[in-house]
Amino acid sequence: MTGDDERRRLIDLLIHDLVGPLSVLSTTASSLLYKADRYGPVTDRQKSALERILRNSRKAQTLIQEMLEISRSEEGVFQKEHFPVEKVLRESLLDALETTLPEAAEKCCLIEDEKEFLSLLQTHGIFIETRGKYDHSSFCHDQKKIRQILRNLISNALKYRRKWLKLCISGEQELIVSVEDDGIGIPSVDQQIVFQRFVRLKNPRNIDLPGLGLGLAGVKALVDAMGGEITLVSREGVGTCFTVRIPPL
Repeated sequence: MTGDDERRRLIDLLIHDLVGPLSVLSTTASSLLYKADRYGPVTDRQKSALERILRNSRKAQTLIQEMLEISRSEEGVFQKEHFPVEKVLRESLLDALETTLPEAAEKCCLIEDEKEFLSLLQTHGIFIETRGKYDHSSFCHDQKKIRQILRNLISNALKYRRKWLKLCISGEQELIVSVEDDGIGIPSVDQQIVFQRFVRLKNPRNIDLPGLGLGLAGVKALVDAMGGEITLVSREGVGTCFTVRIPPL
């Protein structure tokens, strides 16, 4: 058995053994929260604890799904479909906000009007610009994998920004996504290793930020498998901008 075969087998085992228990955990917490007629009312403190359990169980489910999508992409498995980039962008933003700014995510979920949605995001220092073909036309690729790429880049920027995050969607043939923040920046000597698995750079502000060092590694694996490219421009103390280019499938 080769190293790749062992890795795939390990991923299969992890997915098989973790999906069931996490699904039960998520469903149980959700039932206790939203089915008071069956399980009885909960106090405010109990509600807060259950919401935390539910958020983190869903986060774990998302991580497992991301592992599966990366494995599929490395094997050349893609689900080809046409979809509006705006829809996937909105879903990715809400996913990222759910773990970093849950109250903002909850408010955004209730807004259907696009202008009102963008206005609310701006109050939280998140600015979005969409131009070029994909402002009005659909993109053809694997929607789940595009969503995973966007979610990880946005989550990363939200963790390291100081005040703002700028997200730009553009392109005429290939889809171009830029995610920029005003955070601590990445030293030039470290800019090549940020895409390696389990790499977490030192934080000069001594803030314990969550993460395993898998997000950017996963993004690069997906982008490479899609025949695309990911680059970064960063200055210490100024901020970082990641740019992804993905050709249509």
